[in-house]
Amino acid sequence: MDRRTMMISTAVAAAFAAGSSRVLAQAGKRSESLNALFDQFVKENLDLSPTLVTALGLDTGTRAKQKSEIDDSSEAGIERQKKLVASQVARLKAFDRATLSPADAVSYDVVMYGLRTNDEANRAFTYGPGGAGQPYVISQLTGNYQQVPVFLDNQHTIETKADADAYLARLSAFAISMNQEVEVARHDMGMGVTPPDFVLAKTLMQMQALRAPAPEASSLTESVVRRTQQKGISGDYGRQAALLVKEKVYPALDGQIAVVRDMQKGATHAAGVSRLPKGQEYYTASLVNWATTAKTAAEIHRLGLEIVKEQTAQIDVLMRKLNMTQGTVGSRLNAMYKDPKLLYANTDAAKEILLADLNRRVQSIQAQLPRYFGALPKAGVLIKRVPKEVEAGSPGGHYDLPSLDGKRPGIYWINLRDTGEQPKWLLPTLTYHESIPGHHLQLSIQQEAKLPMLRKMTFYSAYAEGWALYAEQLAAEMGEYDNDPLGHIGQLHDSMMRAVRLVVDSGLHGMNWSREQSVTYFSETLGDPQATAVTEVERYCVWPGQACSYMLGKLTFLAQRSKAQQRLGSNYDIRKFHDSVLLAGAVPLDVLEQINA
Repeated sequence: MDRRTMMISTAVAAAFAAGSSRVLAQAGKRSESLNALFDQFVKENLDLSPTLVTALGLDTGTRAKQKSEIDDSSEAGIERQKKLVASQVARLKAFDRATLSPADAVSYDVVMYGLRTNDEANRAFTYGPGGAGQPYVISQLTGNYQQVPVFLDNQHTIETKADADAYLARLSAFAISMNQEVEVARHDMGMGVTPPDFVLAKTLMQMQALRAPAPEASSLTESVVRRTQQKGISGDYGRQAALLVKEKVYPALDGQIAVVRDMQKGATHAAGVSRLPKGQEYYTASLVNWATTAKTAAEIHRLGLEIVKEQTAQIDVLMRKLNMTQGTVGSRLNAMYKDPKLLYANTDAAKEILLADLNRRVQSIQAQLPRYFGALPKAGVLIKRVPKEVEAGSPGGHYDLPSLDGKRPGIYWINLRDTGEQPKWLLPTLTYHESIPGHHLQLSIQQEAKLPMLRKMTFYSAYAEGWALYAEQLAAEMGEYDNDPLGHIGQLHDSMMRAVRLVVDSGLHGMNWSREQSVTYFSETLGDPQATAVTEVERYCVWPGQACSYMLGKLTFLAQRSKAQQRLGSNYDIRKFHDSVLLAGAVPLDVLEQINA
């Protein structure tokens, strides 16, 4: 989920508590008024985000016009969003919290948390797209050049001629949005806010890859041609799309390439945000935004080091059982990366086999779900390659939501630029994280639950990523590695990687660690190839604080499970625990700690 969508979703953060719909129904006029206000917030935020409307599958009926539009990325658009958040805070504050029922009071607190956090950051910082957690409008991971092509191909559905025409309208809007981002980027440059030089180099490489094909061969053109032909929709969409790419999209992309080159002239190699205006305050706000935590950089750093030590020892025990004893755990993991027997060939044919193997993994664990969950998702999940033109700067895997009606499945994207970065022993845990029982299960259940729209749209990174990391461990507890010790090592490696993230993210932004120092620590501790370490570290540079959300969230889920086990004893049922935390919807971590299974 990109930062802009996350901001909008957080601004409409949900009420929680199993059975709360029953309580709300009995709560009288105050409850009705509060829910009416929440519904108004949803409407207001959807009005400002056509891409979110499409992502949720709501771009029909009265919202059909938005299927032709892209979000306003201009300075004026950012200010409009800031003013809306401030207005929503003021309107929610007008409620007398003391008069609310306990369930409504919790709803109030969760919604207010997201709004207040965003509003405070909006007031404190005048760069980036708003809020905290993403200081750069354009980078290797942020900006419409990076997000819109994938969005158009996978979330903008084409079933009718009107859908195809809307696609063409969005190509024009895409060009406008890139020009708007140039305006914001130049404003931020005037404040001394530019990405580090190594980020700009990667960004430029990706932009040039998107720009390289002839207009008629662009992925933007090919998408509408392929899908209109599949649906038997008449019209010369290839010619029209190619003309828009040539006359509007490519010139706008050229403008972005020019601004990136201008930024390169004054860019520094400093990796963290401390060099930015109010940089340390920005990092603190980013931790609150992404990880919903008040922990300091120093506290996070110490916690990360402790967990790295613990999990290194666990991996060592498994390795010794396999007679893998030479060198440090990091060097032994690195040897596993290089073992040809543990790699898929780096060919397109082998990558198709890899995808088929992952699909079988998903089918296998899906059959086990009823033993661990009461609520199960109806929406399906697809596994697809990250598009080649943006794979250089993309992470190893990520997930896109299904539509609210479940007609468009969720998508687990896997980066296959080099299969050497995705060895066989690591692929299972990545798959469980991104699909089932991780992101796809959690987010689909949230969207399919009998909850108000408000709840279905909620996103908190610490909750969502914390669940997905918890799900990695749960897969091991479900027996997925009973006959796969190398896969179990992979699960522990990826868990330790999230502890390394705590160390590196806090090091970069709180302790002035350099990119090179961070890459070295990451690679030596985990044994990962240099390219993987570089991609990870550069990700943390442009999303300060986000990397901390995974482990902090997982620890909270584990703590809540332990409390439930201790309190309920022989009456403890893991299915009821999972239902209690999943049907609650995404919430800040301090609220998650209040949920009783």
